[in-house]
Amino acid sequence: MRTIPQDLAAHLAEGATFLCHCWKLIRRDGQAFGFTDHDRDLAFGGTVFAARTGLEAAEASAELGFAVGGGEVAGALVSAGLTEDDIASGLYDDASVETWLVNWESPDERILLDIGSIGEIRRSDGSFVAEVRGLMHRFDEERGRLFRATCSADLGDGKCGVNLSSSSYSGTGTVTRTDGALVIAAAGIGFADGWCTGGRLTWTGGANAGLSVEVKVHRAVSGTDEFDLWQRAPQAIAAGDTFRVTAGCDKTHAMCRARFRNVANFRGFPHMPGNDFIIRMPRQGEPGLDGGSFFR
Repeated sequence: MRTIPQDLAAHLAEGATFLCHCWKLIRRDGQAFGFTDHDRDLAFGGTVFAARTGLEAAEASAELGFAVGGGEVAGALVSAGLTEDDIASGLYDDASVETWLVNWESPDERILLDIGSIGEIRRSDGSFVAEVRGLMHRFDEERGRLFRATCSADLGDGKCGVNLSSSSYSGTGTVTRTDGALVIAAAGIGFADGWCTGGRLTWTGGANAGLSVEVKVHRAVSGTDEFDLWQRAPQAIAAGDTFRVTAGCDKTHAMCRARFRNVANFRGFPHMPGNDFIIRMPRQGEPGLDGGSFFR
């Protein structure tokens, strides 16, 4: 049961109330923003909640048990608040959101209604609608280690241990040709065809500097490297933009051994029986069904 502060409870018991909603949005980089659906700015808790955003709340839902509740917040894309470039760049992905009910005549009279995170953001015609997911959605995320044939580590992280700064696994380039969004070409970087498929391309210069995207396909043809990207760049790619690209990994035991020589850190279970082995009918005398090793 939620306990309502006495001063706010007294205000709610009056014949007329002066209530509004305030949202505090905290990005993963720690930068915080405040928004309100009131017609003037409010301030409390060290945050100014701006009223110039045209922000308003849509229907919200609360669920029992482990069901995921949430709602939506809609507003205008303006320079004083969220901008389309920031949203397209992923700066607000999974940002934390606090929703407050506030007496705008006396902001000290307030209650925290919910804490959630930003999910899907839809943009059109200078406006946006952001999905706010309740805390229970964290239970749908992968946590800990899973038993599976492929590796659970990400290439280059602490569990993997591969040094991606090595010239064997990363290189730099400059765009010579592009379709402006998903395909780029650069002078030969020196990797074999397909070496960077599944790798990561990070922009070091140009309008998208600092952003990273996964490589869908890497082709090395006639001294030129071509990269198809999984995600459109938020800003147009132009000739002369610079980038850094790393080798790709399909997370299989074979690639870990052959390309990276890193089997000691492989985080998968390549010898697990697959579904086809588990569900098929056993046959009398068939090897591999006595609980022993498959490889002896």
